[in-house]
Amino acid sequence: MEEIQFKRAELEDKEIITKYLKHHTSRSCERTFVNVFLWSRQYPVKWAVIENTLVFKSEDDTHVSFAFPAGEDECIKKAMDVMKKYSESKGYPFSMYNVTPDNFEKLEEWYPGRFQIEYVRDLADYVYESEKLATLSGKKLHAKRNHINKFKTVYADRWSYEPMTTDNVEECFQMAMKWRNENGCEEDPEKNAEMCVTLNSLRLFEELELKGGVLRLDGEVIAFTIGEPVCSDTFVVHIEKAFADIQGAYPMINQQFVEHECMDYKYVNREEDTGAEGLRKAKLSYRPVFLVEKGKVTEKER
Repeated sequence: MEEIQFKRAELEDKEIITKYLKHHTSRSCERTFVNVFLWSRQYPVKWAVIENTLVFKSEDDTHVSFAFPAGEDECIKKAMDVMKKYSESKGYPFSMYNVTPDNFEKLEEWYPGRFQIEYVRDLADYVYESEKLATLSGKKLHAKRNHINKFKTVYADRWSYEPMTTDNVEECFQMAMKWRNENGCEEDPEKNAEMCVTLNSLRLFEELELKGGVLRLDGEVIAFTIGEPVCSDTFVVHIEKAFADIQGAYPMINQQFVEHECMDYKYVNREEDTGAEGLRKAKLSYRPVFLVEKGKVTEKER
């Protein structure tokens, strides 16, 4: 078969990748150019247009796997044949990653009983109602509201919130470097990868057309967050950093950012917990309205 030219996402690919993802939307946090661009520096993910669909492929010495293509149904079916042949030519069984329930529904409709899916709980995105994150109203979010009120009381006229701009992004970069030193990122490959993504998103804040928020205490940046719309009704928060020793800094940047930057969207996707126990507990405590499940698809044994 003719070799397909897969390539790593670069800034000049933004327009074409965004075009496909905008026309074939998903609430999954991976389905944005920014996510693909930033994380393909850490993971072996490349892209190609196959049969007029956008296809992402993850490949190294141990595996070949594809994301669900972004395109029209008829084109996706044709692309699937090409993807299957590609896997076979590399000596791997066909598989797909980050497949959502609605993607799998389509596979089941097109190829009844041919595929199976195994959902991975650690990869499920947490989605919240933006109105709830901004107001923290109701009994279940009472504790969160207390954190915010305490922060506002303790730091009364010493704190401020502002949108991230080209004028303050450098201060956020410096805060992130300090955060990195305090959190042992050098010894932890996963933390280090995440920090590389954070620093790159700040470096390319303007080029990537990101939206951010900044929390200050006594004029110094103590927290920031960065995200973008993933579809017409959902905003995705990619990055959130705060100094943990300043009590309430995390809940505060979360609440302020949603209140000021996300109210045009019904939902806020705060991404997955990667199986980290503390993170799972924290994300569940904000009462997600639903999870975007994702799983691995393989062919059933015939």
